[in-house]
Amino acid sequence: MRLPPAIIGNTEEVLREVLRFTAPADGTLSRYFREHPRLGGRERGVIAEAVYGLLRNKSVYTHFAESGSGPAMRRMALLGLADAAGVEALGGLSEDEHAWLQRVMQIDRGNLPASLRANLPDWLFDKLVARDGEQATLELAQAMNRPAPLDLRVNAIKADREEVVAELAQAPILCEAMPYAPLGIRVIKKPALQNLPLFKNGSIEVQDEGSQLLSQIVGARRGEMVVDFCAGAGGKTLSLGATMRNTGRLYAFDVSEKRLAKLKPRLARSGLSNVHPVVIAHENDAKVKRLAGKIDRVLVDAPCSGLGTLRRNPDVKWRQTPQAVTELNEKQQSILAGAARLVKPGGRLVYATCSILEEENDAIVEQFLASRDDFVLVPMKDVLAEQKIALEMDNYLKLLPHRHQTDGFFAAVLERKK
Repeated sequence: MRLPPAIIGNTEEVLREVLRFTAPADGTLSRYFREHPRLGGRERGVIAEAVYGLLRNKSVYTHFAESGSGPAMRRMALLGLADAAGVEALGGLSEDEHAWLQRVMQIDRGNLPASLRANLPDWLFDKLVARDGEQATLELAQAMNRPAPLDLRVNAIKADREEVVAELAQAPILCEAMPYAPLGIRVIKKPALQNLPLFKNGSIEVQDEGSQLLSQIVGARRGEMVVDFCAGAGGKTLSLGATMRNTGRLYAFDVSEKRLAKLKPRLARSGLSNVHPVVIAHENDAKVKRLAGKIDRVLVDAPCSGLGTLRRNPDVKWRQTPQAVTELNEKQQSILAGAARLVKPGGRLVYATCSILEEENDAIVEQFLASRDDFVLVPMKDVLAEQKIALEMDNYLKLLPHRHQTDGFFAAVLERKK
């Protein structure tokens, strides 16, 4: 079935906005679809797929577009649509455009230079090649350029994994138990979750397996005092609350009231009553200082470049800059120092990011430990053994999409000396 010719103009229009990189791509697409209510479900799906495909493969598409003719943005839109729906599905092509697209779609992309195939900005490609070598960088880049699967976490206070898998199979939704996260389920296709009774009653939440593992290595126990220091919309908060079996006290701190507001409906569904969302002005807020030295476990999922989440947010690699990463490093050091005040003697502090860059990960932890003789690193292999997670790691948790089928995550566990 052919797509209406107008879809090319729509794709071109939204692409022009997205490629300015002034805002996240998902927000730009959502706003565009709200402003164009006449677009049907199929058209929206194809436009979104074309835009995300282009963001994932921008280096290759820009290279291919040079061989075409006509407005540059139309050429980019056509390449995205041809990859998403096929050349023959596109109505409104000129003969030249049709012939050009057919020719381009037959090119073996495996023969292109590595820097193009990686589809990464030059600064990031060069940095990763210097660290890991060209072949390893290509493997990582290609994994990050594939869309992420839909990962779910079972809410342990409402259901168990086997029951949920069985109920999803009745829907019918194909899914499987995750290899590492004990409450994780990976869905093979992406159904409309919000309509499922399991979602409505809080038995399941959307959460990447890597994010679930971060919550688990915090090791929160019943009756403890725990802080999720950069809680955001609260995915890890909910996971921690369920691990604590709805006992103790769990604070969800964040500087954004808007982000914390997104936690409220999720919290209501979850059935948790031990969570206390708190808006703070900064990491040295008086609300933080009041809890100094009283907290058993603190999770710092620090603001970072987000370069580990490219499977979901491919625009991040084009919006991020080396200068912005350097500025983030100062913020990460400051937040880690602020959060460390909360930890009581014998308590644990988990520093985590969804970044693949050492300057946001290992370097921040090493700098912190060099400045604090009251904290020691707990080797990640020991933490994983405590939690019975079948993963081989050394001192740090380093999850990568091509090795673990998760987003890119880093975590370190630090313990305050008694």
